[in-house]
Amino acid sequence: MYSSRKICLPITVILLAAGSLAGAAEPGSFGYGRVATPAQIAGWDIDVRGEDGAGLPPGKGTVDRGADVYAEQCAACHGTFGEGEGRFPKLVGGVGSLRDERPEPTVGSYWPFAPTLWDYINRAMPMAAPHTLSADDVYALTAYILSLNDLVPHEFVADRNSLPKVKMRNRDNFIWSDPRPDTVAAPCMNACVNAADVRISSTAEGRNLTPRTTGPLDTMQPK
Repeated sequence: MYSSRKICLPITVILLAAGSLAGAAEPGSFGYGRVATPAQIAGWDIDVRGEDGAGLPPGKGTVDRGADVYAEQCAACHGTFGEGEGRFPKLVGGVGSLRDERPEPTVGSYWPFAPTLWDYINRAMPMAAPHTLSADDVYALTAYILSLNDLVPHEFVADRNSLPKVKMRNRDNFIWSDPRPDTVAAPCMNACVNAADVRISSTAEGRNLTPRTTGPLDTMQPK
């Protein structure tokens, strides 16, 4: 029969052991995992900036090569010439329609920057296997889609230098700064607006802005 004195350690020994283990871990860490290498970080650093194309990788692609990649990877959803299939979006057309009752936002009518077209194709397409195309094939697809929209000539070669120079039709219609006071106003430390001076000039009350519950939903209400 074992004695409890033979299997029980003094509480001071347990605390000292726990303290030594805690001291072995780096401060502010959980003691597992490892620091990501530059190569691993580069694998996730794939974003591309629109206006100047910062982040575009080396590589290039022609319109002709893009036509081949498009037929294989994109046409089933986006149509043979970018006209869209079923509920999949159009890539071509819609120029001048953005103020219509039913606008058609496409690469040719709506997209602001050519480099972000490369970025979207690279990270999200093809839908069934995103981020599997080579940089050259993404450049080629970008060149082909821009050509379909008559934004570049057929001999255009897309690369990190040429894409930022493409002028998209709707580029100047985007607002790049937020003019709302709560986003641009500097913090007030003195001479602030007195809350007592603030007046409500109008409300939504009585303007029928919120629809009432009518129709079939009435039958679901308790009688």
